[in-house]
Amino acid sequence: MGFYVSFGTVLLLLAITAPLALSFGFGGAMAARSPIAPLSWIGKAYIAIVRGVPDIAFFLFFVIALDQGIEVLRHYAKCPDWPDAIRQGNDFLVCPEAKMPLGNAPQWVHESYGFMVAVFTFAIVFGAFAANVIFGAMRAVPRAQLETAEAYGMTRRQTFWRIVVPQMWVFALPGLGNLWMVLIKATPLLFLLGVEDIVYWARELGSSKAPRFTDYPHGDWRMWYFLVLLVFYLAFTRVSEIVLDRVMRRLTRGQATAAGEAQRKAAL
Repeated sequence: MGFYVSFGTVLLLLAITAPLALSFGFGGAMAARSPIAPLSWIGKAYIAIVRGVPDIAFFLFFVIALDQGIEVLRHYAKCPDWPDAIRQGNDFLVCPEAKMPLGNAPQWVHESYGFMVAVFTFAIVFGAFAANVIFGAMRAVPRAQLETAEAYGMTRRQTFWRIVVPQMWVFALPGLGNLWMVLIKATPLLFLLGVEDIVYWARELGSSKAPRFTDYPHGDWRMWYFLVLLVFYLAFTRVSEIVLDRVMRRLTRGQATAAGEAQRKAAL
């Protein structure tokens, strides 16, 4: 049952991470193109730093840093009279009331907390890539359209929301579609973050030496379990390609783009 539930875990991760990462990406792109210099620096630094760090290294570092950062804040808030130092050599020690989650919390709380930390980490990483794609798409909107909006008396805000944002999705969707595919392929990294995903269970169920299955000895079945994962990912990416293609056709309908021109010729 854990193996079956883990498929739902992966799908839930994608369902939550995709819109969250898109929100981070849109916010990062808006910050990067902001006329306010410090805000622009923050947006461009977010894009450059996160994109420049290998995903695995960022996942392993950020999860630990985020977890310890939360516990430090809780430690100072809940245990102000704690006499010992938090850092004691290689040990990180906070008061029991500051642990996240608490030591006596049910198992589902520990699993939910680990999952949400993983979701936030995925969103931060893929949000930076989405920000780069959206930033480039915003710059790809023809300047003539912006000048026309200004000539009609639109404010900068009106031009952005009525001209730039509707137009930029056409240019951003191919890059965001590729990013969605990369996100699907990155879900096995949940295994590195301590979440019992499909890779974890495929290894546990298929291995002939897994400790939890000593009462049910069998050969090495990992090849068959990972073959199931192969079929699952191939089928899921194929469905994603079909959906993205339909969305692209919908967005480019009537647009002055190569895709829109192809649709007009096909209709004649």
